Amino acid sequence: MKIGFDNEKYCRIQSQHIKERIAKFQGKLYLELGGKLFDDHHASRVLPGFQPDSKLSMLKQLADSAEIVIVISAVDIEKNKVRGDLGITYDEDVLRLRTEFQNRGFLVGSVVITHYNGQHSADLYRAKLERLGIKAYYHYTIEGYPTNVTLIDSDEGFGKNDYVETERPLVIVTAPGPGSGKMAVCLSQLYNEHKRGVEAGYAKFETFPVWNLSLKHPVNIAYEAATADLDDVNMIDHFHMEAYDKVAINYNRDIEIFPVLDALFTGIYGYNPYKSPTDMGVNMVGFCISNDDACREASKQEIIRRYYSALNRLADGAGNEDEVNKIALLFKQAGISTDDRRCTVAAKERKHKSGVHAAAIELADGTLITSETSPLLGPSAALILNATKHLAGIDHSVKLIPQEMIEPIQKTKIEYLGGNNPRLHTDEVLVALSVLSQHDDDCRRALTQLPELRGCQVHSTVMLSEVDRKIFKKLGCGLTCDPAKKPS
Repeated sequence: MKIGFDNEKYCRIQSQHIKERIAKFQGKLYLELGGKLFDDHHASRVLPGFQPDSKLSMLKQLADSAEIVIVISAVDIEKNKVRGDLGITYDEDVLRLRTEFQNRGFLVGSVVITHYNGQHSADLYRAKLERLGIKAYYHYTIEGYPTNVTLIDSDEGFGKNDYVETERPLVIVTAPGPGSGKMAVCLSQLYNEHKRGVEAGYAKFETFPVWNLSLKHPVNIAYEAATADLDDVNMIDHFHMEAYDKVAINYNRDIEIFPVLDALFTGIYGYNPYKSPTDMGVNMVGFCISNDDACREASKQEIIRRYYSALNRLADGAGNEDEVNKIALLFKQAGISTDDRRCTVAAKERKHKSGVHAAAIELADGTLITSETSPLLGPSAALILNATKHLAGIDHSVKLIPQEMIEPIQKTKIEYLGGNNPRLHTDEVLVALSVLSQHDDDCRRALTQLPELRGCQVHSTVMLSEVDRKIFKKLGCGLTCDPAKKPS
């Protein structure tokens, strides 16, 4: 719960660094934005003090000179690819991102559909964008990309792509998720700008891995855990070491692609302005860590959370053992185990004593509150009641929701709605508390404690329903679950 990151300093020095990079390239810079812009909860978890919209707040200082281009792959449109954190398709997220950016005062210039190869779904999507008054462009699949430099760096390669019209000095290129083709869009624009007599520049704005932290720093290990399904691996940037005799951390894909980028830059400019993949970045996060111990501990907790998430996906048939095994290896690098998550230990101990599934929450002051499954309540619903009673100073023996109120709700769930599980979910408990709070002071006091759960850590010995998971997310709790299926 300790703050470990100076957010104000970050906004100040990061925006200044980007301004300096724009000035190096005749006043036109294509900035590839990796990761999430205004909902970067991973960064806020491993760097406590980093706000989920810190990057957006920083870029708002450059809003008058910036415009945004959103990239989406035709392949992702065709597959109806879904953002796991939001549960919406990438094509829906493009529109969401556009609205969010515009509401914050940014100019959204256009949408680029990449990896286009005549897909009918992409044609329909472009038509939809244009009906909404959004400029849309195609960038085509290039055979042999990214290694066929001769073809790529020609009028039949990048030259075949639609030229994206931009009007601001800083063009921020972002996307709903990885693999959308952001870098290719930036490089294509450099090629086509050069043909028009403009020597535009390129830079990469990606938070992780943090280049000036050590390879085995928990913040960087947490990034590997977060991208275990992508096979990203943190590495020492040997190009940077050769050029400057300094250690810098990057990841395998950027290091592997750098020789290709070197050839592409040379083909466009006649020289490469960068000596290493790290040179291309503009990330100043590592200079803004104010409490290294706090960030280390937060990152270790994130690695454990990622491990449980991978286990849960595997249990649901949506994950794979390689992802689980990779994070298990990262445990050894970080010197941790699941026993380092206090709420996990407490929940398992409660389950062992009671013989039924249990849950536990670690509050801001370190207090551990536990609960167990009962005929009336699931462990997560009971946990919220126990935690809010503790925070409100209400005796544990007090029953906030009387049994005579719970039983009719259970009857409706089973007899009228055809459910199998009569126990109340967290949302049903909160609705009942809200109704009772009109006339019951204890219920009212318990409800007012809900904001105090933000940032607290929760563990359940059984995989929770989607409803329960969403409630904990809305409350701002970090949730993990054992990969045990919930009872029917």
